[in-house]
Amino acid sequence: MDGIAVAAESLGLKGPRGWAFRGITFEAEPGSLIAVEGPSGTGRTCLLLALTGRMKATEGTATVGGARLPKQLGAVRRLSAVAHVAGVTDLDPALTVGEHLRERALLQRRFGDSLRALLRPRAERANEARLRIDTALTAAGLDREALPKGSRTAVRDLERLEALRLSLALALIGRPQLLAVDDVDLKVSDAERAEVWALLRSLAEAGTTVVAVCSEAPEGVLTIATGQKEGTDALAATGRS
Repeated sequence: MDGIAVAAESLGLKGPRGWAFRGITFEAEPGSLIAVEGPSGTGRTCLLLALTGRMKATEGTATVGGARLPKQLGAVRRLSAVAHVAGVTDLDPALTVGEHLRERALLQRRFGDSLRALLRPRAERANEARLRIDTALTAAGLDREALPKGSRTAVRDLERLEALRLSLALALIGRPQLLAVDDVDLKVSDAERAEVWALLRSLAEAGTTVVAVCSEAPEGVLTIATGQKEGTDALAATGRS
């Protein structure tokens, strides 16, 4: 799946406590790696959800591929996927890795694929689901055989980085053109942080446009820096390389 261009012009979202973010302006080419950088509470996740059509901006505009925000929320949701977002994509600690993957593939087949795909023979649909899962796992760098109990490993037994990789794989099953990932450097070591960014770079280089929330962006990526706490009068950010 090829990535898509993403751009924003004076994008802002106002909530009950004030502006979550405001004045967001940037342009990113297809296959870009975009970092949303700032302290927790500065509207980073809200911006992530707004750019993927999960929240509706209050002012300004954005374009995601051929869709325009805030009007075409549904079109943007179909082009994008989100991962590792607390309260949105939470993993069930009681389910196994295999159960999560099979459930996501089933949901994708029922609600994300075309009517023609649904009418294909059962064996063909099953093979397609396995291919989607294997491709997503490879892209996310998650080796089921390396887990303590393979696919039967419960989410509660995953290391933090393994859980992030699983969340990415689940999002990639839908073959999104825009992938948005929250809190990529939360409670990880420096080595793990470098590993995560290397993974996100590989996804972008393979063609998917990636937006990632972080506390500190690495060098060489388009960075949207947020600063002040949510609810302050002026919370603005612009893209920088």
